[in-house]
Amino acid sequence: MRRILFLIFLCIAPALFAADEGRIIKVLPFLVDTNGNIAKSPSLFDRDAYQKYLHSHTNDVAGIRYDVQCSATETLKLRLELRGTGTNSTLQTFTLETNVPAGRFENWTKIGLTGDDYKNAGSIVAWHATLWKDDTQLSEQKSFLW
Repeated sequence: MRRILFLIFLCIAPALFAADEGRIIKVLPFLVDTNGNIAKSPSLFDRDAYQKYLHSHTNDVAGIRYDVQCSATETLKLRLELRGTGTNSTLQTFTLETNVPAGRFENWTKIGLTGDDYKNAGSIVAWHATLWKDDTQLSEQKSFLW
């Protein structure tokens, strides 16, 4: 009986311990104030309250930042596409790219749109995050409206 269980384990083990090259786990969008902060304190409750405040007080908003949780076994490229309504109500698409460092565990990568680009984008209505190795797409996450 032990031999049979051991053989079953040998067949299943590679699938259990195989690591994918990279994947996007979570994408969190945050408004950024004029000081570059997304919260007043490290508390998650304060962060959520401050984000609600920034949504209703748009004059205090200087940009938008996306925190993307990724796992990567080697350095990969994170591409974030944003769709905004623009200043004259036309749909505009912005593409942001950054490198995701390799690591044994998941890490957070921050990528944002600030300054004149944020003002020209208008209201961001949708986002699409993809993880690339050279010309191959490994993973993606997108908002409901994409």
